[in-house]
Order: sequence, then structure tokens, then C-alpha cells
Amino acid sequence: MTNERTFVKVLKKYIEAEGVSLPIFDPVSLRIHQELVKKEPDLRTVEKLISGDQALSSNLLKVANSSMFQGLVATTSIRSALVRLGMAEVARIVLANISKKIFSSRDKHIHTIMKKLWQHSMGCAFATGMLSNCLDFGIFQHEAFSAGLFHDIGKLMILKVIAEKKQVNAALVVPDELLIGAMDLLHAEQGYLLLRQIQMPETVAVIARDHHLPDFDSNNYILPLVRMANQICHQMGIGLKHDPSIDLLATDEAIHIRLSQSELDKVQNFLTTTSGLFS
Repeated sequence: MTNERTFVKVLKKYIEAEGVSLPIFDPVSLRIHQELVKKEPDLRTVEKLISGDQALSSNLLKVANSSMFQGLVATTSIRSALVRLGMAEVARIVLANISKKIFSSRDKHIHTIMKKLWQHSMGCAFATGMLSNCLDFGIFQHEAFSAGLFHDIGKLMILKVIAEKKQVNAALVVPDELLIGAMDLLHAEQGYLLLRQIQMPETVAVIARDHHLPDFDSNNYILPLVRMANQICHQMGIGLKHDPSIDLLATDEAIHIRLSQSELDKVQNFLTTTSGLFS
């Protein structure tokens, strides 16, 4: 415990003293996301930004022409793909594309942990988006998806700090227990500060900060959804933790959003069949 406290203290001091600002997002991806989370995204701006990213453009057109969305004729332009898919689906595609870029490291051990973190983040993103249907009033699904995806972004930042230090000092060894402990203690605060720094919506930043508090703000309508999604993923073993003993429907979050067994089954079935979340 003493070693963990010392490590956490040193790590936090390094982050604050050095003013660490790691390249969590590339500028183009960040700009696209900032536009998409607006209440009224500018279609022309989104089109221009996506067109400038070859990999993202290709993926968007592939989805637009898939069996799920295809029309009578194939779409070959980003504008027509945006219209066909709708902003909510485009936001999910963009966020998935962003996450694949940022949850990676040259350090093999760190990369393995990041993959687990990516699985958990994507699982929470999809689950939060689906759980938003439980509310009596409509919310933007892409806002819920974003909040689920970025709730643990502080853990990613900490992993990138460690990876950066290991590049400088190849002999540095951080035991998993110490690393996971530091992530658990620091990620909420550091995630909030990072999301504020890169001008993410306040709602998303607050959820990153508050998703582990004993009580939750019922006025923040997305927060209980993210907390519920988080517990679903923990119960199913999606990510770094696995606790099959969680009684999901008995949780305060499930009661608050009036989650039914059929709605829970739908989310769990979707996560079970979503490629990459368990492998």
C-alpha cells in the first residue's frame, strides 16, 4: 500500500509539474468530434474534415454501402454517405476510428492493457447509447456514446505517461498491481482535467470525473447510463475487470433508469456478438 501511495504521488506530481499534454487525439479527429457533439453540427464542416482523412472516408463509405444501410445505388461521395447514415451513426463511426488510433502503444505490455481498456471503453460506449432508449425523453445517442467512450480516458492518459517514461528509461518496470491501482485512484480527476483541456463538452468531462462517486447526480441524465454501462461491462468481463456477481437489475442505476430485463438482455446480447470486445 505504501509503494502504491508513493507511486501515485510521484505520478501525479509528474503530470502536474511537467504540464503533460499527450497527443491523445490528433487535431483532425478532435475537430470532427467537437463538431459532431454540437446540437446542430455543420454538415459542410463535417464533410470537409472527413474528406481530409483517407482511412476515415473509406470506412464511412464502406458502412454506407453495407447491407444495413445500402440504397438502390452505391454512394461514392462523403456528402451522400453523411445523409444516408445520419449524424448519430457517423458520430459512432468517427469515434470508433479515433479510439483505434489512440488506444495503442509501442510498448507491448502497455499495448495489451490498452487493448483491454479499448474493449471496455467501446463496450461502455455501445451500451450507453443503447441504454439511452430507456429514458422517457429523447437524447442524442452520439452524446451518450461519446460519454461512454471517454469516461475512462484518464486511464489512457496514465498509460501513455508510463509508456513515455519507459521509452526514456528502458529499465523501468511497473508491476501490473501498482499500475492498475494508480489508474483506479487517478483516472477520474485526470480524465476530467484532460477533457476540459481539449474542450470536450462539460457533460462528458463531468461524467469522467463523477462516474465512480458513491451517489450520482440524477439531474445529469447521461451519468446513470454510463454508470450502468460500466457495471454491465464489469459483470460481463469486458475490459480489465470481471465481477460476475454483480446483480445488475438491483443496482441504483438500473432502478433509476427503470431498466427492464428485456432491455438488459438486448444490451448484453449486442455486446456478446460485437466483434473484438472479448478477444
